[in-house]
Amino acid sequence: MRTTLTIEDDVAAALERLRKSRDDSMKDLINEALRRGIKEMTTRPKRRKPYETRSVSLGRPRLPNVDNIAEVLAWAEGEAFR
Repeated sequence: MRTTLTIEDDVAAALERLRKSRDDSMKDLINEALRRGIKEMTTRPKRRKPYETRSVSLGRPRLPNVDNIAEVLAWAEGEAFR
């Protein structure tokens, strides 16, 4: 099949570098790139294992109860917080 493609400059430069390094024709190079791209686009992505965060013991809390903010501030900043 014969068709006309408009290739962006950065892609054309990359294809030209690859063509020179492989000593291959542009036609064969583009066909191979399209085949690989189509194959990659049609395969399902690999399922990743969900990321898990390990728990770490932080030790005992310094304050037994943090419900009263005034007590927590008094402990953290001293009585001069007011």
